[in-house]
Amino acid sequence: MRERTIASHFVRAALCGAERQGYDCLPLLRQAGIQPAVLEEPRARVDPEQFTRLLQLLWEFLDDEYLGFCHQPSKRGTFAMMCYAIIHCRTLEKALSRGALFYGLFAEAPTITLSREGDWARLSVDDSTLWDPDHFLVESLLVIWHRLASWLIGQRIRLEATSFAYAAPAHAGEYDLLFPGPRHLAAPGTSLLFHARYLSMPLLQDERSLKQFLEHSPADLLARPDGGDSLTSRIRRLLGRDCSDWPDLDTVAQQLHMSPQTLRRHLREEGSSFQELKDHLRRDLAIYHLGRDDLPIQDIAEQLGFSEPSAFHRAFKKWTGLTPGAYRAQEG
Repeated sequence: MRERTIASHFVRAALCGAERQGYDCLPLLRQAGIQPAVLEEPRARVDPEQFTRLLQLLWEFLDDEYLGFCHQPSKRGTFAMMCYAIIHCRTLEKALSRGALFYGLFAEAPTITLSREGDWARLSVDDSTLWDPDHFLVESLLVIWHRLASWLIGQRIRLEATSFAYAAPAHAGEYDLLFPGPRHLAAPGTSLLFHARYLSMPLLQDERSLKQFLEHSPADLLARPDGGDSLTSRIRRLLGRDCSDWPDLDTVAQQLHMSPQTLRRHLREEGSSFQELKDHLRRDLAIYHLGRDDLPIQDIAEQLGFSEPSAFHRAFKKWTGLTPGAYRAQEG
């Protein structure tokens, strides 16, 4: 659902390349509608639209689609030109191979490789030439290429595994949303593994649909939440947006055709619980509504099922480190 929110880690990480080059990023944050206080609070989160806007502003400001993480900039329009180079390919395999060749023309760019391993296909990104301390660019490339490939064939490509050539970072808790499925850390390389049957599928897009797609890409590809078919995403869909009428765990388990015990166990394996899922959904809905000025804070509290505004204030501060009023306030 669209109300998924983005952890403040990704806001800080996105700005690192520009800050390393000595730029003051506060004006960009304000233009994107993001409170500078968000950067200091690890629990804070932002609306996907704010994050999309920040990325677009950064690309424009730096004239670099690699956001300052590569030794050589990738001028704005490079991604769009790559898309035009692949849009007339007959199959996904041809499109991805041509896209990898396209980026291979640029010195010191991260190398993208498509390979087959029996019934599987692997898309690898070599980030050894990058200055990327938070792994922001390499993870962004994995997300963008996965979602671009899915868009090209008109169906979501199921990831069998995602591998990372580094140990679990502090933001690994966000991976469920970005890379659903098994994840391997401290692996020999950084890559996506998926079934090779997708490679023979025809492209369902053309130049006309590409033009529309590129209006907000690749920022929207990166910022648009995509929970796919993970258990937590399916439960969020079943809960819906009406917090006052949420089904209980037994009802949700029944709708998912499993016992309550099995559901609890699966959530535990994903490092979550039913109560935590409800809290996260409430938090994301709160951020969604606070980012839009049409509802007073008291009405938002009621919509989220809080008996009084003070309870909402306490809960929101616990979730994000900021009060609802401080979150909504925009600086000049």
